[in-house]
Amino acid sequence: NCAVLGVALLIRPDASVLLIGRLLGIGMILFGAIKLAGYLSRDLFRLAFQYDLAFGILLMALGVITLVNPDETIGFLCVMYGILMLADGLFKVQITLDAKSFGISRWWAILLAAAATVVLGVLLVLRPGEGAQALTMLLGASLFLDGVMNLLVALLTVKIIRHQQPDVIETDEFEIK
Repeated sequence: NCAVLGVALLIRPDASVLLIGRLLGIGMILFGAIKLAGYLSRDLFRLAFQYDLAFGILLMALGVITLVNPDETIGFLCVMYGILMLADGLFKVQITLDAKSFGISRWWAILLAAAATVVLGVLLVLRPGEGAQALTMLLGASLFLDGVMNLLVALLTVKIIRHQQPDVIETDEFEIK
């Protein structure tokens, strides 16, 4: 999960760029595969996973590119991941609006996590020239927050068809007296 990789980068910000590149590449491939699996799930509302087909494929492609060139600078990796975080956070803002219209009471928690993810994504894109250690810690914090945000979205919006029913069943039928 992104959160685990994020914690590892927060604990060891002095890790080598090569190691970070490899870990980030593997993490993106795994996270992309998880997004694809989510898209193919039997989620009743299809809120949490509605953009995950294209996003999963994009993550996996970027993960492969990162693995092929793991010695690239940390700045490039941060900008690349910052763009991904920015896009993911913006998609989650839209999911928040849909969740609110579905009557999900904790939609605001997803919105807060999405807003924080967008802010960190922008920082990663705008500050690639900062010190490698600070960028590594920022990357770790953003990975952790992105993992937490995705977990919140899944926990608060996913309804599995086999086990659960919608909170409210709407119908157009009415009784004539």
